[in-house]
Amino acid sequence: MFRVPRFRYELTDAELEAAPTSGDALLLWLARRQWLTLLGGMLFGVPWMVAIALQPAAIGRAIDAGIVARDRDGLVLWSLVIAGLGVAISLLAAARHLFAVRNWFHAAFRSSLIADHGARRAGPALTRALPEGEVLTTFTTDFGRMGSTFDVSARFSGALVAFVVVATILLRTSTTLGLVLLLGGPVLISSLALVMKALGRRQEEQRAEFGALSALGADTVAGLRVLRGIGGEEEFVRRYAAQSGRVRSAGVRLAGIQALLESAQVLLPGIFVLVVVGVGAHLAIRGDISPGQLVAFFGYTTFLTIPLRTAVEFVDKLTSTRVAARRLARIPAIAPDHPATPAPLASRQSSEENTRHALELSPHVLLTRLSGAALHDPVSGVEIRCGGLTALVSARPEETAEILARLGRTSPGQHDVTWGELRVDDLPISVVRAKAVVAQAHPQLFSGRLRDELPPAPAHPITDEALLQAIHLVAGEDILEALPDGLDSEIEERGRSLSGGQRQRLVLARALLLDPEILLLVEPTSAVDAHTEARIITRLASARAGRTTVITSASPLVLAAADEVVLVEHGRATTGGSHAALLGAHPAYRAIVTRGEDQ
Repeated sequence: MFRVPRFRYELTDAELEAAPTSGDALLLWLARRQWLTLLGGMLFGVPWMVAIALQPAAIGRAIDAGIVARDRDGLVLWSLVIAGLGVAISLLAAARHLFAVRNWFHAAFRSSLIADHGARRAGPALTRALPEGEVLTTFTTDFGRMGSTFDVSARFSGALVAFVVVATILLRTSTTLGLVLLLGGPVLISSLALVMKALGRRQEEQRAEFGALSALGADTVAGLRVLRGIGGEEEFVRRYAAQSGRVRSAGVRLAGIQALLESAQVLLPGIFVLVVVGVGAHLAIRGDISPGQLVAFFGYTTFLTIPLRTAVEFVDKLTSTRVAARRLARIPAIAPDHPATPAPLASRQSSEENTRHALELSPHVLLTRLSGAALHDPVSGVEIRCGGLTALVSARPEETAEILARLGRTSPGQHDVTWGELRVDDLPISVVRAKAVVAQAHPQLFSGRLRDELPPAPAHPITDEALLQAIHLVAGEDILEALPDGLDSEIEERGRSLSGGQRQRLVLARALLLDPEILLLVEPTSAVDAHTEARIITRLASARAGRTTVITSASPLVLAAADEVVLVEHGRATTGGSHAALLGAHPAYRAIVTRGEDQ
């Protein structure tokens, strides 16, 4: 059996960064990176189709040289030729199919890599730039469509060459038949261009409506509890039904164009059959061609249905692929909130020489230089000294959450936050992420085994002992006891089988496993009871001793354990000190904390 050589289908980070952000350019870019497999498919697809095209000629020669001429040797010879063509067709078909599958896989897989890289690069900017349903549809359906054109490319190339071969044979046999084929075929195929524009437009329309339906469905499922609370189920059912109707209408309009293409697959070859058979029969009656040639002409008419149908299929798949490519190319085009490589200082009119010199240093040297440096947020005036547990408290928790987002560089835009003498905005994002970890208030878990869920990344190999220690720090022993297989238990999508407090503790354990120098926690204990909270904060303070930890919270248990508490009012830090001192000296602080106790 023919073995397809192994080709590289992965893409390097540099290649992913270089991916075009327009649909047609992206298709050409993918084609250039798999030209070997495309060429391999053509090298087998072309002779496969040509061999099929030569069968009628061989049969005609067998009739003329063997049967009409009553030559046994000639009949045997051409029979062997026909059998040889059959064997060649079988072997070439198998090899062509293997390359076709590989072409489809390479294009689809590389498309998924491009989308995944673009999504990771864009971060939170992705869902701000594109509807959630649009992103979901791209990741569920567009990859397969991206591979469709590459799949059929070998057959289409073979169809073109075979068409020319048949036309040449007919020209040598009959100039009239050859001209009919050479002129009529391209005219009929080019008529498909009239359908392509309408097909692309309706595929785009149907794709957009389906994306909107996916977004509405996701919103409905995510907010089902809220809808039940406000009695909005019926309204959202009505909206979903209306959008489903729009998807159906768009699908019906698309199906009308596709039905036209399907009918063209029958009509166009039928026209050719009528013309070629009619002309061939007329020539045979006149004696201009032999009986074997007449039989060959009938075979050619049957064969011509293959390249014509292949051409129609290619047009259909190319149109849908271009629509998918335009949608997919939008993802890498999204500008991230924080590029991996900062823009040149000159473009931002920065004059700080220390930052300029910092950008010339290696990441390792930068990390060393930042160790022990204080964090300063000029927007709020908050300054975080290294090596301690700092708590930020505000009557509006979103204010303190935004401060941590700026400190950890997860908030869009530039905010002139500094670490020591260096601007955080000027540092490579990889350095920032290696230095500081931000754990958000809303716990997000993913499906899979718990032992695979908790380790933050493959770059951080974690032992079972480390996992159990992190779970202990967040007082999560009860979670393990409740799970049937312990660390090997499967976590459902978004951790929906767990309570809010359990999800929150597991997310905190995941952040602790990173063991960062700076840990920024947004309301890490808001969903647990007081006894559990007391155990968590005590263990957390002990485990994080000597490293920088910042927590936003109004809980007296958290505030009492902090080395320093900073009160934030109207987005600005107004005072700071110990929990006891602030409780006695500042009525505003006391009111916030007392409210926290009441809650």
